[in-house]
Amino acid sequence: MFFAVIAVDKPGMLETRLKVRPDHRAYGDREDLPALKVIGVPLTEDDGETMNGTLLILDAPDRAAAEAYLAGDPYVKAGLFARTTIVAVHNAFVDIRDHLITNTG
Repeated sequence: MFFAVIAVDKPGMLETRLKVRPDHRAYGDREDLPALKVIGVPLTEDDGETMNGTLLILDAPDRAAAEAYLAGDPYVKAGLFARTTIVAVHNAFVDIRDHLITNTG
């Protein structure tokens, strides 16, 4: 099952985001977690550059596993997010995932 996570940073947290980002990225690459990251990308201000949140697509057996994944994320542990939303994604996402996998390097 897939879950989309939209997490919005607290104001004034860009320095924290940049400091913790290497650990966050390493965490997302792990395969021993309750969920697997399929897509992870920063959200930005309208300038397209200034990071202010996170969009994740997780492959998880259930919502509890997605929540457990997030609980261990270094961004969450650093208190970066003002709010986080987790929503289930229709299984039609498999076609998109497979297209992305097929068409990447």
